[in-house]
Amino acid sequence: MTPNSPRPDRHEPTPADPDLYPDLAAAGSLAAALALAAAEQGLDLGVVLSNDSDPLRTAGVTSTAPGREPCWIFIGSESRWFNINGPCQGVQQLLSGSTSELGELARAAAGWRDGARLREIQGDASFIEVSELAEAHERGPAEAVTVQWRLLLEGLRQDSDRLDLARQTLALAEAASAEPKLRQLYPFTSHWSLHFTTCTGFPYSWDVPFIDPLSDGRYRVCGPSRGTVIGEGDTAAAAISMVVGALPANCGPAVAGTANDQRQG
Repeated sequence: MTPNSPRPDRHEPTPADPDLYPDLAAAGSLAAALALAAAEQGLDLGVVLSNDSDPLRTAGVTSTAPGREPCWIFIGSESRWFNINGPCQGVQQLLSGSTSELGELARAAAGWRDGARLREIQGDASFIEVSELAEAHERGPAEAVTVQWRLLLEGLRQDSDRLDLARQTLALAEAASAEPKLRQLYPFTSHWSLHFTTCTGFPYSWDVPFIDPLSDGRYRVCGPSRGTVIGEGDTAAAAISMVVGALPANCGPAVAGTANDQRQG
């Protein structure tokens, strides 16, 4: 740039709509308004964070509890609402919910920061949603695995009435859930493929083979990488047997955290 070149326009942060968020407009940002709402209730949120890409309309609160990442809050653009999301050990929405009340939002964020359990946070902020799986994750990886297996099977049974691939994947999941070496892993599906991971948080591990249902009713076992084909089987039992035979040494039970945590550990 030469001395006479025009300077590039500076990007100004977008403020919240003052008609929807007069409290944010008065405070200057969501982070400042949230800190004020907490202070009015005698709550300590520490240093409230903001996202650099949208500093006036986002806020984050760190947690003192091990494994809990900062919970982040975003606002609605067409109606007044605050959405909160708190990840923990790769579980992306352990804490979640939406409210139009800044005061109860501050109570939820304070509970997350102080390490309160989900039901305790919900008791102070009724808008917080607590799912069965979220509570299971809170109790530990073994509980999360047990609940995830049941929810996976229930979902596949509902879909199997109308989808052929769901029926095939259900047969796989039922056979896998009866195999102790796989039952201790955290299951999930992707495009009807059945996967098993040695961690309960995302990103998941890719150290266990997975199974693709084929259009002819058979099954293909691949992995750990998607391009590696182990074999094909005519039945779900045959496919499960191939997965068990290709398990890595000392595989399972699934642990809390993510694949990144496993690599760093």
